[in-house]
Formats: sequence, C-alpha cells, structure tokens
Amino acid sequence: MKDKLTIFTKYLLDAMFYIGIAVTLTLPASIRFYGRYNSYFARNWIPLVFLFGISGVLALLIVLELRRMFRTVLDDDCFIRENVTSLRRMGIYSFGIAAITACRLFLYVTPAVLVVILVFVIAGLFSRVLAGVFDRAVSYKLENDLTI
Repeated sequence: MKDKLTIFTKYLLDAMFYIGIAVTLTLPASIRFYGRYNSYFARNWIPLVFLFGISGVLALLIVLELRRMFRTVLDDDCFIRENVTSLRRMGIYSFGIAAITACRLFLYVTPAVLVVILVFVIAGLFSRVLAGVFDRAVSYKLENDLTI
C-alpha cells in the first residue's frame, strides 16, 4: 500500500488535469465575463483568449507529463528513459509558457506577469537539469542491470 501523501498527490494531479481541461475550454466565456468588470480584459479579449489558451494547453501538457511520471513512481520504477523524455518535454513546455506570457508584456505590464515569466523560466531550467540527472541515473541503472 502506498503512503497517504503519494495517493493524495496522484489524485491531486488527476484533478488538476481534468479541471485544467475545463478551465481551458471555458476561457473565451470566462474572459468575456471578467471583461464586464475589467476593461483591460474587455478590450483585449481576442489576444487574451489566444495567449491564455496556448498557456493553458502547455500547462495541461506539463500536468500530463507529471501524471505519466507519477505512474512510474507508483510502479516503483522511476529511472526509465520515458521519464527523461517527460522532463525534457516539461522544460520545453515551461519555456513556451514563459515566452507566451512575455507576449502579454506588449499588452499590459504587471509585476505578476514578470513573476510568471521568471517562475516558468526557472521551472524550464530545473526540468532540463533534472532530465540530465535522470538520464545519468538511467544509464547507471541499465549498466548495473547488465552486470548482475
């Protein structure tokens, strides 16, 4: 039996994935609704739907890769090439979110936009470094498996 934190994390990732799909699909209506209260959203409805939509899809792809990796944690087989690939993809998706968010700077500059860009650049770098670490671990594991 897996510990409670592991089970909680699995269900949290599942919920994030399905809720993320719903949020991404309802973006046009949500942004239009919020535009009633914030003129920036009303004036920039089309660019915001486009920018948030692409970011939403990339975020869903990150969560999808995390769910794939988490299955290997549940199976007690984390050090596999597929996880290296997932980490590399998550790095690309994170850099993509940072780039798309940087496009918002042409519409409106806020400290939050700058923080989001920084967070996703760091996440992208972290994912790429972790992919390298996992790649070495997989190589050592495969080498060790061959000697036994």
